[in-house]
Amino acid sequence: MRVTLIAGARPNFMKIAPVIHAMQKKQAAGADLSYRLVHTGQHYDKHMSDDFFEQLNIPKPDVNLGAGGGTQAEQTAHIMTGFEKDLMANPSDLVIVVGDVTSTMACSITAKKLCTKVAHIEGGIRSGDYSMPEEINRIVTDSITDYFFTTTELANENLRKIGVKEEQIFLVGNTMIDTLLTQEPNFRKPEIWDKLSLKEKGYIMMTLHRPANVDEEDKLREMVSEIMNNSRKLPVIFPVHPRTAKILKNLGIMHERLHTTPPMSYLEFNYLVKHAKAVITDSGGITEETTVMHVPCMTLRDNTERPETIFTGTNELLGTDPKAIAPAMKNLFSGNWKTGAIPPKWDGHTAERIVEVLLQEI
Repeated sequence: MRVTLIAGARPNFMKIAPVIHAMQKKQAAGADLSYRLVHTGQHYDKHMSDDFFEQLNIPKPDVNLGAGGGTQAEQTAHIMTGFEKDLMANPSDLVIVVGDVTSTMACSITAKKLCTKVAHIEGGIRSGDYSMPEEINRIVTDSITDYFFTTTELANENLRKIGVKEEQIFLVGNTMIDTLLTQEPNFRKPEIWDKLSLKEKGYIMMTLHRPANVDEEDKLREMVSEIMNNSRKLPVIFPVHPRTAKILKNLGIMHERLHTTPPMSYLEFNYLVKHAKAVITDSGGITEETTVMHVPCMTLRDNTERPETIFTGTNELLGTDPKAIAPAMKNLFSGNWKTGAIPPKWDGHTAERIVEVLLQEI
């Protein structure tokens, strides 16, 4: 079997890496299985150096389509035209896409138009928020996908509702957690740990990047104010994108306990997450990692595509009203935050189950 693996952004490689490792093990055991890794180039990330691939223990991509930049439509078109040429030159039995970025949707459409079957890792997750490009990507991808590798039973239910047949659905777990558990022993302290003399459970991590939070100036100012006013005397560590940093500077948002940093590497960032008192975020993926590491998490969104982190894990969905922050902080500091549990099959062996399905079912 010839498989083409698609990645368009750094988190995609985190989800693909365990699959590559599982495939390599089967190849070494004599399985008729080969793969090709395609980077669409959707996102440029300065942290994706040679060291990045060495840390993940995966080869560099076979090709980079260089499709970054432009509007959503322009980027989709660049990815589709680039991948069409690549897939025609390197035919495959199956194209595997992950997550919900533009590359996920664009490469799925391209593969199907070339009569190549598609499998979707993280198929079936839904937020119900059609204002999010990611939700459109999920819906379009899942409408044409042949095989679904799902993270939870809730994702399975979402797929059944749109008419997906039972034999197309495989509940395997979460490959992002495979990477987290593999890399956890390699987490490393960032410079800011010693610079600020940080202590275990003695600080709060914060990430904000969604336009609904960072582009609305009054809301951003009020959110940060509520966080700082209710975080007791703890430092708040805020890795920020340069664009968000510029907004913060223009708004004059400063506090002696608020420490902004440039974006961090995966190993440094998750070191801080693991040892934090709590995490405040508007990211979906981080809520999965905090759940597995049993770190209290507050999500500043009105919806989430990962409700299992709330029902089972350590996450709470606060919404986007800054006034929801104070009671959540009070609950945290009173010691009443839920302990949480880890969803079924989030055990570090998801990729192995995926490859078994590839060899036995597809």
